[in-house]
Amino acid sequence: MASIKIRHVRAFYVQGGGADYHDQSRDHWIDDHIATPMAKYPAYRASRQSFGLNVLGTLVVEIEAENGVIGFAVSTGGEPAAWIVQRHLARFLVGADPTEIERIWDQMFLSSVFYGRKGLVLNAISCVDLALWDLLGKLRDMPVYQLIGGAVRDEIRFYATGARPDLAQKFGFIGGKLPLHHGPAEGEEGLRKNIELLASMRDRVGPDFWLMYDCWMSLDLNYAQRLSHAATKHGLKWIEEALLPDDYWGYADLRRHIPPGMLVTTGEHEATRWGFRMLLEMGCADILQPDVGWCGGLTELLKISALADARGVLVVPHGSSVYSYHFTITRHNSPFAEFLMMAPKADAVIPMFFPLLLDEPIPENGRLRLSNAPGFGVRLNPECKLNAVSS
Repeated sequence: MASIKIRHVRAFYVQGGGADYHDQSRDHWIDDHIATPMAKYPAYRASRQSFGLNVLGTLVVEIEAENGVIGFAVSTGGEPAAWIVQRHLARFLVGADPTEIERIWDQMFLSSVFYGRKGLVLNAISCVDLALWDLLGKLRDMPVYQLIGGAVRDEIRFYATGARPDLAQKFGFIGGKLPLHHGPAEGEEGLRKNIELLASMRDRVGPDFWLMYDCWMSLDLNYAQRLSHAATKHGLKWIEEALLPDDYWGYADLRRHIPPGMLVTTGEHEATRWGFRMLLEMGCADILQPDVGWCGGLTELLKISALADARGVLVVPHGSSVYSYHFTITRHNSPFAEFLMMAPKADAVIPMFFPLLLDEPIPENGRLRLSNAPGFGVRLNPECKLNAVSS
């Protein structure tokens, strides 16, 4: 194994065609008047794409070993992230031993810290890291979850994120997370509509099915507190990402004043062990929700999980399909996972990364058993066009 080196690193981007889950048609639930930080501007309230949520596209990274074995991964970041991989990060991979993932991660992060730390650069680092784990699994003929400690349970249980928790219940999911539609700029009427939708869903699913609200960074502290207290009689299980990701003080205050039994969750747009250390030390959340394609990759997610586990905090990654599944099945403090309902009306269980990935597993009756296929067990669809970075 030690004699095999990395020969090539290739970065591509995919624009349009639904390959990036942010880039869906305007009649998709994922872009239907969802509360956002930009919703205070009426012109950008009806659609997240109106302010550019879909501008980046998908990042694809391939890492080829000297023996021709290729590991790959996908994330968000598109052309600018592909440029960062190709023009900057690749130098730390070509000629390197693919088993030295910790060293490679450290070099990528430290070399880019002057312009990175979070956001786009961490998306790029995350995608490279995931591709490395996929390569290592293929070189060793092992699934990634066996490389990081092995499964602690036979199957993964899922809750569903989408516009129809009532349908998710019929599909066997343990809960349904709704997008919040109305933020502070829409006043008392918007707050009333949010509660009415929650109440309607509670009537449909009964008292025991989990219902949650995904607020996507759109609220202020006062509104988040009012929403949570108004929602408690309808059995809201948690309020997610209510505030801007850097408002650690606001999250700590919200958690102190949340109704008894309701949880505060966040972390989708946080990155690295240092960002999550802030959330943990300030008591900001009951559940952390890092995205493995954005937070620093699997290498960093393992560190984040260890920090959380030492404090008795759950880690339930945001979306990410197979990339989070291989992590979740190995961690005792990750007892369930999120499944993003990508059907336009949230009325079918379809793969998250369709059509870009082949062999992508999906839950059946809200459960999933991972295969023993090497790496992450998925393939790139050759019919999807991959765009190279211009020189």
